[in-house]
Amino acid sequence: MSKQQASLPLVDLNAEAPCCPPLAQRRVPAEMAAVLAPAFKALGDPVRLQLMSMIASAEGGEACVCDLTPPFDLTGPTISHHLKTLREAGLVDAERRGTWVYYRARPQILRQLAALLSIEPTAATQR
Repeated sequence: MSKQQASLPLVDLNAEAPCCPPLAQRRVPAEMAAVLAPAFKALGDPVRLQLMSMIASAEGGEACVCDLTPPFDLTGPTISHHLKTLREAGLVDAERRGTWVYYRARPQILRQLAALLSIEPTAATQR
């Protein structure tokens, strides 16, 4: 098997259906954990979590980098690094328009991550 084939994800994070049962229902297989971990790791940084929130909640569904930089006491290159990490983790898409880059959340991936973390009430948890 070639290196390129080995690096392909084993789960389609773009699918509308949940990728896997919630953590509380079944153990996550190692292969799936390897695919999902970069997205969770990207969200594990406070700045990236805030950026993700700003992008996902932006009016019109997208945010210009020009609007994402001012709320932080960080340099432009640092914000760009955090946005690149979100892009590489598959959480956002980016589109250059002239001199600005616009970011859009990828809701299907956010739904996958949320489904994995969802906890359905059971008789044991309702006590």
